[in-house]
Amino acid sequence: MSTKVSDHVLARLREWGVEHVFGYPGDGINGLLAAWGRADNQPRFIQSRHEEMSAFQAVGYAKFSGRLGVCAATSGPGAIHLLNGLYDAKLDHVPVLAIVGQTHRTAMGGSYQQEVDLHTLFKDVASDFVETVTVPEQLPNVLDRAIRTAYARRSPTAIIIPGDVQELDYSAPTHEFKMVPSSLDRSSWTAVPSQESLERAAEILNSGDKVAVLVGQGAAGARAEVERVAELLGAGVAKALLGKDVLSDDLPYVTGSIGLLGTRPSYELMRDCDTLLTIGSSFPYTQFLPDFGKARGVQIDIDPHMVGMRYPYEVNLVGDAKATLQRLIPMLDAERGERDWYEAVCDNVRRWRDVMERRAQLSADPINPEHVAHALDPLLPADAIVTSDSGSTANWYARHLTMRPGMRGSLSGTLATMGCGVPYAIGAKFAHPDRPAIALVGDGAMQMNGMAELITAAKYRDLWEDPRLVVAVWNNHDLNQVTWEMRAMEGAPSFLPSQQLPDVQYAAFARSLGLTGIRVEKPEDVEAGWRAALEADGPAVVEFLTDPAVPPIPPHATWEQMEATAESILKGDADRASVVKQGFKAKVQEFLPGREKK
Repeated sequence: MSTKVSDHVLARLREWGVEHVFGYPGDGINGLLAAWGRADNQPRFIQSRHEEMSAFQAVGYAKFSGRLGVCAATSGPGAIHLLNGLYDAKLDHVPVLAIVGQTHRTAMGGSYQQEVDLHTLFKDVASDFVETVTVPEQLPNVLDRAIRTAYARRSPTAIIIPGDVQELDYSAPTHEFKMVPSSLDRSSWTAVPSQESLERAAEILNSGDKVAVLVGQGAAGARAEVERVAELLGAGVAKALLGKDVLSDDLPYVTGSIGLLGTRPSYELMRDCDTLLTIGSSFPYTQFLPDFGKARGVQIDIDPHMVGMRYPYEVNLVGDAKATLQRLIPMLDAERGERDWYEAVCDNVRRWRDVMERRAQLSADPINPEHVAHALDPLLPADAIVTSDSGSTANWYARHLTMRPGMRGSLSGTLATMGCGVPYAIGAKFAHPDRPAIALVGDGAMQMNGMAELITAAKYRDLWEDPRLVVAVWNNHDLNQVTWEMRAMEGAPSFLPSQQLPDVQYAAFARSLGLTGIRVEKPEDVEAGWRAALEADGPAVVEFLTDPAVPPIPPHATWEQMEATAESILKGDADRASVVKQGFKAKVQEFLPGREKK
């Protein structure tokens, strides 16, 4: 039997080391599906419930494996459905390849069924590389270049293959004019800045008395080097949410997340520092960085396109974080004198942890959502992979979960799209089938995407060496993050027709699929609910009935801002009394004296 174009696509993916393709079938990729049958399902085709979920699963796989995530979809509607997940990859700088079908070449331009101008459709999201394969000889270069570009640019790329082209006999490009040969190898490389720029950066850092370090996901491979820099400079280290798992939160100088979802010590670190070193982060919210002119700044980033645009840095070091820090460390002053700044940072961290513990212990109706996350923290397995959906759960993920060495965690950092938590966790399970995955999800995101993807988890549970995939649902019948944004930013009460969610029995739905389902209705049962889910012999849903009136208070909130929010609530918010009460209780914890440590 002759080798078809579709056969060569799968063979080339295997040569690139691709083991999984996340997709959904359709007649636009029938040729590829037939090739999968001939190839004994190698690489393995992972069927989601929706193409958007396939793209999210590819993103989750890529984030937690460091390898290329691949998704596939049919022409027209299937290709369109991929877009949200691919934009998530684009904005979070994740290597993902989308393979999509197209109507036959003979029908193109004829307003045929499911015909969409896919090249135009993907031109923005896959701006680094998108191409349509029209003849077999074109294929190797297009596929190889799409993969190399996705890795090199850390971005989504796309190839479009019309249905009739998939079924053509494959023939390789020849040694002739206007043929483009290809090669498979992707050699590793490391970018480093110039010696002169390193010396200028060292001068700035050595002259600082109050140094703050901000790390993002670009620092993930430089854990030891970041720790050494912090120790040499007596610095505090804050983390952008995509960099939450870069450093252990057990380190005394790690202040935690930064921004609206961040911690008070991170806010204070940026407010009071005189020097800022940013490593592998493009954190966009300037108001949470030092005031302009107050701090000198140095940035390290591997992408010259992303440097120098968040803060007026004096030196922008373009290079790999690990290699750059290794060259910078010998230039840093190891004989620094006063450590008052370092001690103040550590004191702020200790006090904040005490505040978080007190907030988690506050009563609520029926369960304090902060208590749910706080109770999980000491129970997290040492090798846990944690995903968070967008919404109020991201606040509790950011503030209450302690990332320790070996743990991983991520969320949709830049697009902040809803509905990624469960498919991310499924992608993580295929990246690391021997590790437990935990998805933290609000009821809005669960209704949007999560419930359907429980079916995917049930379908593939037997492929995972460690079958644990815990989906935790904060069930408060409210699109809570948007509700609080309306109150705090718009000065408007909650608009129930848009914010109120129907009551869904998530645990019961899980049980209907043969999964473990646990419903927790009282605060005294929270820890037992977590333990039961983490000890289950397969995927589990643990549903917590939480109080929507507990506020995700920003770290910089003042009493005046709290009063302004309360005033807007009292204009007519349906839950106004309990909201004001819970907000006051939460905020006052910051002003109570710290507990004595034994």
